Amino acid sequence: MARLPSLFLSHGAPTLPIDPSMPSGEFAALAARLPRPRAILMLSAHWTTDMPVVSTAEAPETIHDFYGFPRELYELSYRAPGAPDLARTAATLLSDAQIPTQTQPHGLDHGAWVPLLLMYPQADIPVAQLSIQPHRDPAHHYAVGRALRPLAQDGVLIVGSGQITHNLRAADFGARPGDADPRVAEFTAWFESQLADREIEALLDYRRRAPHAVLMHPTDEHLLPVFAALGAADDDYSLDIQSLGTYQRALAMTNYVFGG
Repeated sequence: MARLPSLFLSHGAPTLPIDPSMPSGEFAALAARLPRPRAILMLSAHWTTDMPVVSTAEAPETIHDFYGFPRELYELSYRAPGAPDLARTAATLLSDAQIPTQTQPHGLDHGAWVPLLLMYPQADIPVAQLSIQPHRDPAHHYAVGRALRPLAQDGVLIVGSGQITHNLRAADFGARPGDADPRVAEFTAWFESQLADREIEALLDYRRRAPHAVLMHPTDEHLLPVFAALGAADDDYSLDIQSLGTYQRALAMTNYVFGG
């Protein structure tokens, strides 16, 4: 079986599936370019724990972990089967890498089910979700990804879901797409240059080295999944960038594919 790439997705607002002004169709186009996985392991910025926890749910519930949105959003569900065997394998790989890990049943939060709904709307690919640790640094999440590398050779698509820039206090929800803060482009240009050059050390130290890093990520839980996806990639990965624009002035929608 050919090795699958790993992905980082900027999942945007929960309204992505129902807001025609948002680039929802591009997620389906991205999925169409990828080999079909036998299962998906999803790391979302919205499931945070003290240590890695991987979900063994047989039928993960759709978690509507937000409030104040249109009623139709709460009526959406994503009924993909769980992947408990994959979850247990992932837990073993992490434990073998000296990363203490737990398992428990858990549903899919919107960082997981929103992009999956757009990419694989038939909900026929088993999904397991793995938590992130917001009190741990990028190096920890990179190590998590490295431990999970063997899964990509076994037909598993490893996906980190967050946001390449995420400062809600700087967001202007009435802004047009052309009204992007120029500092967003400066940050993403630096980040993508380091990704393209495989400058892992610089990326792991992004909060000191990247322009406007703390402004783009006052807290970095929405960026941490990219380091897991990066760790899961081959050392000589190829980089494919799907840039979908900047919304609400400060929230860039960019997806990365780390190919083999």
